[in-house]
Formats: sequence, structure tokens, C-alpha cells
Amino acid sequence: MLYDLNIPWSPTTTPSDLERTLRFSAQLGYNVVALNHTLDAPLPGNIQNPLPKFPPPSTANNPQPSSSSQQRQTSSTQRTPTILHRLTLSFTDPSQNQQLPRAAQSYDLIAVRPTTEKAFQAACLTVSATDVSLISLDLSTRLPFYLRPKPCMAAIARGLRFEICYGSVLGGGDARARANLAGNVAQLVRATRGRGLVVSSEAAGALALRAPADVVNLLAVWGLATERGMEALGTNPRGVVVNEGIKRSGFRGVVDIVGVAERSEGEKGEGKDSKKRKNDSGTVEGGGGNGGGDGNKGEEAPISKRQAKKLKAALRKKEVGEKVNKA
Repeated sequence: MLYDLNIPWSPTTTPSDLERTLRFSAQLGYNVVALNHTLDAPLPGNIQNPLPKFPPPSTANNPQPSSSSQQRQTSSTQRTPTILHRLTLSFTDPSQNQQLPRAAQSYDLIAVRPTTEKAFQAACLTVSATDVSLISLDLSTRLPFYLRPKPCMAAIARGLRFEICYGSVLGGGDARARANLAGNVAQLVRATRGRGLVVSSEAAGALALRAPADVVNLLAVWGLATERGMEALGTNPRGVVVNEGIKRSGFRGVVDIVGVAERSEGEKGEGKDSKKRKNDSGTVEGGGGNGGGDGNKGEEAPISKRQAKKLKAALRKKEVGEKVNKA
């Protein structure tokens, strides 16, 4: 499966343009896309998700066509990819992201976009990986900091992924933006050794989208190996989506929460009887184990090493006393 985790959305985006972009991304081969809503820090107290909701593809595939027009309509509906909701928080101060746990309850994915060196260090080293999954950088501009290997590899070790977006320069960007993107991508590839990268389009329209093979070839020109480029389009974003789903449906990201069937009255009665028998047997065994009581007559309590030594010493004293008396 192929993923595109950044399709920008704003209140000015028309439904027709958005639908055209989504259908074209499905025609290019992308199976899962994420609508991205970008906000500046700090987040408001009442966080709401304004992204439009689409029915899942399974419900759209249920109707059975009876004519050629319905078949064409159904085929176009089937080409709609799975749609996720994503929030990207742009911040300059690390103290502005206290609302991230609350934002994770309203969105499927959470990404941060640091704009200063202090914010970038915080995103790599201190921002909780439980709330954030992506570090998205505006690589089409001149970054005010260097992408060094130590913080980048530390972020990857914590489970974060770096996002590369190409659509901002292909959809009408100037020559300076394209040069910045090429230089920043090469620097990021060197800092991460090609690991932990996620490639997204950030395409404001359908014309900025590119096929997966074209994206891989473009990344190869910028220094990313072909196998790493395929991982950035498939394996790495899939890991992000799966992990975020587990965080929201499981307990501490480890145990999945499922519904448990209620026990019948007969099973409840059997459970009480077995518990009572266990308590009774435990009381009897406790009495027999202490050496006093008649509860456990058939079995002898085990003797510890210390008691065995005491018994041996007592037997020796008894033998010595008998020999002395005989003498």
C-alpha cells in the first residue's frame, strides 16, 4: 500500500477541488491519504476538527449497479482512497504545545513543524512521541538551523519520522524554492542516513501530485536510495498510521481494548462455588502446614533445610547422651 499523509486543507478549499485531488491521488496508486489542517501554536482551549468527513470505501462499494452509468459512478467511487485526519502544529517555543494530548483525541495523526532551532531540538528530544508521530519541515525555505545527525537520529530512535513534502515547489514554486528543497533534502538524507523518512505531496491541487515512481526517481536525484524511497512511501508511513491507531484504541499502545461478553448466571454460580472450595482447601492446608490440626492427615508438610539441620543436631545430642549413660 502507498500513503500520502499530507493533502492540505483550509476553510477556503472547495469540495469539488478536494474531491478532484483525492480521486486523482487514487488514480496514481495511493491507497491512504491524510487531510492536513495546519494551526499555529498555541492551540485553543476548545479543539475541534473542522475537516470534512467522508464515508469509508467499504460502504461506498456496497451498491450493485444495474446499468453502465451506475457502473461508471461506482467505479469512480471505488477509486476514492481511505481518508485520515491530520493536524500540523507550527510552533517556535517548546512551551506552546501543552494541548497536544487533547488534540490527539480529535485527529488521527499529529505532526509538529518547528520554525526555530530551539523548537527543532525540542521536537527531536523532548516532545512526547505518544502525542506526536511526524516532524514536518518546510524544506522549500532556508532553514534557520542545521540538520545535524545527533538530534535527527535521536528522534528516529524515539519513534518519530521526518516528513519530506515536494508539492510546494512543483505546483508553481520559484527557482529559489526548488533549490532550497534540493539542498535541505540532501542535508536531511545525510543526517538520517536515509532512515525514518516519510514522503508526502503537500499538494494544494491535483496538478502538484506525482506518481510514486516519479517521486522515487526525484528522491534518487537528491541522494536517497531507491529502496529507501519506496520505504518512505509505503513501509514508514504505514508504521505511523498503525501505531497511531493502536495508541487510540489500545491501552498504553500495547494491549488492544476489546469488548468482553458477560457471564451467565450458571457460570457465575460455578465461579462462586469453585472460589469457596479454594478458600476452604487453603484454610485446611494452612492448618496442616503449621504442624497442628487434623486437616491434612494424608500428606506431610515439607521440612525446610533449617528444620532438617535442627533435627539432625537433636539426634546427635540424643545419641551422645545415650553413649555417656551407657559408659
